[in-house]
Amino acid sequence: MEWETEARQYQSELTRHRQALHRIPELGYQETKTKSYLLEELKKCNPDQIEMVLETGIKCVFYGTQKDRDAIAFRADMDALPIQEPEDCPYRSQHPGQMHACGHDGHMAMLLTLARVLSDHRESLSRNVVLLFQPAEETTGGADRMIRQGVLENPHVSEVYGMHMMPDVPLGKIAVVAGPIMASTCEIDLIFRGKASHGAYPHLGQDALAAAGYAITMLQSIVSRRINPIEPAVLTLGKMTAGTQRNILADTARIEGIIRTYSNDVYDQIEACIKDILAGTERAFHVETEIEKHVFYPSTCNDPEKVEKVKRILQDRYMQAVPRMTAEDFSYFLLARPGAFLFCGCMDEQHHSPLHSPEFGFDEEALVYGLAADIGLIMEDN
Repeated sequence: MEWETEARQYQSELTRHRQALHRIPELGYQETKTKSYLLEELKKCNPDQIEMVLETGIKCVFYGTQKDRDAIAFRADMDALPIQEPEDCPYRSQHPGQMHACGHDGHMAMLLTLARVLSDHRESLSRNVVLLFQPAEETTGGADRMIRQGVLENPHVSEVYGMHMMPDVPLGKIAVVAGPIMASTCEIDLIFRGKASHGAYPHLGQDALAAAGYAITMLQSIVSRRINPIEPAVLTLGKMTAGTQRNILADTARIEGIIRTYSNDVYDQIEACIKDILAGTERAFHVETEIEKHVFYPSTCNDPEKVEKVKRILQDRYMQAVPRMTAEDFSYFLLARPGAFLFCGCMDEQHHSPLHSPEFGFDEEALVYGLAADIGLIMEDN
């Protein structure tokens, strides 16, 4: 990759930032120390514009010499996970019960170092660049809120990129694929409201538990009978609660589950089928039903033209990504603007634990390749 030599000049800075941020993990919308660290380091780079976004997010802008041009944007997520880190890490978390176990410390380190690169090459930068530090990716999602607050305007962003550390992609490779790379997800609750009565007089009540049990059987037929079999989709119902006593008809029942698919259209089909089944259940059991959606991320779908641009830049570092059923709220950025989400490989002999594991970690060498890709994306059209 052409820009590796340039990126490697900043390797010590990448390592310093990653380890400093790793020590101060914070949960979604609580990233106050993280924000303070980022702001202090960003101000040293003398950007043209710094804005606070949401509770803890940051928008940082470097204007090129052609200020009337559109901008290229990069996003890093900021939040950590409620995981206790093992004690053997030399730069372990200083916040008990919280850990950067999903690589967000590395994502921020790359973007923060990219700010330094932009500052050092100000005279040769013609294009506007926007750096977005986003809170709460792991919880309710901050991407959609940031977009609605206007982070893709002033300057106008025409393409946007994100990157994620990936422990099943070899160190030295960056994986990407056109079209869906990560699934849509929805955490969904289905509520059934009936009428309690003594079990000896069931005709006097409306049994919410029986209604929910009937609905579960029907719901499990959606993917197998209502969705085109060539379209990957998952509807998992993992929890049901109902009733208070063995001899009382349940007046309320709740089913909790998730929906995953690579297609936003298929998601809409699944949701429509669920509504059909609930409507039939209401008529059959004389209950009332409700759908609650707690978290929804659309499918993360890469623009084919931007993926070709990424592949040109990566050269021999490129690897074709395998789409996965995990989800990312970077998907909202890709709904708003064309761009791509990349997997930065960090698997080696010492590092192969999965994301969200207390054993997850990576060699900061991986960050050099990620930074080089970001530099290349800016400079190709500069």
